[in-house]
Amino acid sequence: MELRKADPATLKLNPGNPRRTAAPAQSDEQLAANIKECGLIQPPLTFEEDGALTVIAGARRVKACVMAGLAEIDVLVCERDDRANIMQAFAENMMRTGLGTVDQWRGIEALVGADWTEDAIAVALSLPMRTIKRVRLCAHLHPAILDQMAKGDEPRADELRLIAAATPEEQAQAWNKHKPKKGETTLWHSFAAALRKDRMPASAAAFDDELAKAYGIVWQEDLFAPADEDSRYTTQVEEFLGAQHEWMANHLPEKGVILEIGQYGEPKLPPKAERVYGKPGKGDILGHAIDQRSGKIIVTPFRMPEPKAKPGTAKAMGVDFH
Repeated sequence: MELRKADPATLKLNPGNPRRTAAPAQSDEQLAANIKECGLIQPPLTFEEDGALTVIAGARRVKACVMAGLAEIDVLVCERDDRANIMQAFAENMMRTGLGTVDQWRGIEALVGADWTEDAIAVALSLPMRTIKRVRLCAHLHPAILDQMAKGDEPRADELRLIAAATPEEQAQAWNKHKPKKGETTLWHSFAAALRKDRMPASAAAFDDELAKAYGIVWQEDLFAPADEDSRYTTQVEEFLGAQHEWMANHLPEKGVILEIGQYGEPKLPPKAERVYGKPGKGDILGHAIDQRSGKIIVTPFRMPEPKAKPGTAKAMGVDFH
């Protein structure tokens, strides 16, 4: 690597710069004013080709130097190595002013295209693997949505998860209804809600992998869930409930029964049954049902009233024979 002097106005900007979304004009003006007052502290990184220097990292600094009217600045010149240069440019932007989600995705895809593996990218950028996979969800987004996000108008993580899970056709149809007017921001919660699908978490499943396979259940991973939780889920709601019901029926305790679900999702107790709160007694019955919203098996203890004695019997007359 070599340190040289160069006119910033003659430096070629990297066409593969991962930062496509321009920084605010005020930010560039502040940087130019700082460089004019204090000088350029860190030289841009460049490579030489056909007698011209191309900026690998430091494009904003170069532009600011031109704005500040500097005729000459220090630059670092290194060997051209497309694979390494892509990582240098991406890392430079990631570690300074944070990149937006779309720019991060473009940078990661460029690295993958240059034969970087997800593992190597995560190590080089000190990012969790889940973050790499989460950003790559942008590959599943409709182009118009990416364009809106590139303007700095981004959905929350949970909203992005719902959007990315939908098909491109579903996204395009919903976007036509929910895209913002010129100059306005997107109502992402409304857009995401239009694409919401019911799903069941693996953490609620009492059944094992063998039964899941028998019902054809395919687990997907929620990349936005905490890393220490089982983040798998399925959108095959009917199959999930079927496997859960079969497991429940095969594992009822001695005094267990299956209850129907009421109109509002609550377990329906038999007529005249009294729900038991607290620890159930020996004679109490354990009602089992599946919460249709969470998929969990819920247990509701209850007891039935003692049958009334027929008139004229000893018990009805209060006589107790031993």
